Amino acid sequence: MTQERNGREAWPPELTELLRKVDRLRRAGRYEEALARMRALTESYPRQVRVLLEMGMTLAIWGGQPAEALPWYERALELAPGHASGHLHRALALARLGRHAEAVADFDALAEGEFRKALVLYMRRAESLEVLGRDEDAERDWTRALDEDAGNPWLLHRRALARARLGRTREAVEDITRALAATEGDPVDAELLRDRGQLRARLGDLEGARADFEAGRAALREGDPAELVEALRRGLGETA
Repeated sequence: MTQERNGREAWPPELTELLRKVDRLRRAGRYEEALARMRALTESYPRQVRVLLEMGMTLAIWGGQPAEALPWYERALELAPGHASGHLHRALALARLGRHAEAVADFDALAEGEFRKALVLYMRRAESLEVLGRDEDAERDWTRALDEDAGNPWLLHRRALARARLGRTREAVEDITRALAATEGDPVDAELLRDRGQLRARLGDLEGARADFEAGRAALREGDPAELVEALRRGLGETA
């Protein structure tokens, strides 16, 4: 008879290698074979939380099917209501499905505990908060994410956009300036220059804005989106 701990079945040693085989298949691009093996494992071990989560992750991450993954995350959380990975992956699936209020509720549940992947939590919750129009809360989470990964140019850019929507234009310009400095030595990011140029124009700094638009046009690369090219062209016209 299988022993239980805290309402969950003890871990069968053989499962560790079985799940490793599934992971190797997933990483090798053999998704259908990995999925078939996971289905068999869920039938053999229906009360193993990790097996249920791995089934959900196989569907959501490797199969691109977040809706199909949700019932597996639900089953895992029924067995282990406070399971951090369960809440995280359910939140990510809900966000991908556009169910952002529910995703935020899961992220909030994680934030109340000691979740070790704080950067992921803050980033993903901020994205959902923005969709919900909660820019003040989103700006808070982008700031918390930067506390975890100081100087990250992508995070600085996202916080800058949130601050711009809140009317904190000078702070937004400072964030993008820091992001550009952090990418020094890499190819210049025309999108950052476009956004800083637009913000500078909003502040009345037309000379600085024009310099950004000119630098942005010079930094354009083949394949850049047409809307970026047009925004830089239009910005130059408006600051002439």
